[in-house]
Amino acid sequence: MLLRWIRNIVLLSALLLVIIVWGINYIVISTTNNQLYSSVKDIPKNKVGLLLGTSKYTDKAKDLINAYYQNRIDAAVALYMAGKIDYIIVSGDNRTRYYNEPLLMKEDLIARGVPANRIYMDKAGYRTLDSILRCRDIFGQRQFTIISQPFHNQRAVYIANHKNVAVVAFNAAKGDSYWDVAIREKLARVKMALDLLTNKQAMRYGPKIAIP
Repeated sequence: MLLRWIRNIVLLSALLLVIIVWGINYIVISTTNNQLYSSVKDIPKNKVGLLLGTSKYTDKAKDLINAYYQNRIDAAVALYMAGKIDYIIVSGDNRTRYYNEPLLMKEDLIARGVPANRIYMDKAGYRTLDSILRCRDIFGQRQFTIISQPFHNQRAVYIANHKNVAVVAFNAAKGDSYWDVAIREKLARVKMALDLLTNKQAMRYGPKIAIP
């Protein structure tokens, strides 16, 4: 009897978890899809594009570039060259002197023809939530374009919608091992929901940075 009771509890808990994950995922997708664009021609113009960071390398020793990273750089360059954004904020992790996502993104954007004075670095974009809040509160932007892969854009746009920021998002091409990333994204959305419910703030703020 006890074993049956324990088994039922486990099964019900697993079912509840599946329902929660599915429900949050459905809400995020259904409420953000009309703000996501895959065409440079169709996306509205904004002054600022927020390029969300990720690791540049899948294997730095072998100089293997992360396709997610490269595709985001390509997307940001395409938007800038088409005149759909005037400035780019590169937001990512810079917790140590040996790991600096914003600097790498800035260097690669410059190498592709984006002027250095059109790029601003956000070195405290530790999480997507941080990147959105800091773009609003540090860089003073309440309307901007988010640049990442579709699954990431959906979560970022959902956060922005709940933080009184008017955004659209541009979908970079997908990367390798997309399904593995997509599964992790489902769990990230549960964490996102908890952060929004508890009004979690950015891990670090600081002096305001004005963009002309």
